[in-house]
Amino acid sequence: METNATYFTNEDITVTFDPCVCIHAERCARELSDVFRNSVIPWINLDAASTDKIISQVKKCPSGALKFYPNKKVA
Repeated sequence: METNATYFTNEDITVTFDPCVCIHAERCARELSDVFRNSVIPWINLDAASTDKIISQVKKCPSGALKFYPNKKVA
């Protein structure tokens, strides 16, 4: 069975999650639980913390299952 990556976005960034890569270390949920929630769908809420905090946490993902990309600003 193939599982596709999921995408979450706010005004500043898009966060992707690839469940096939995730090793379920749960570091994201332990360290930034308002954004990365275990018991709620959708489990990632990018409105629950600053973009800087989210980026910092995504960079700590040990498996690389979480990634972020800046959104293009339209002038």
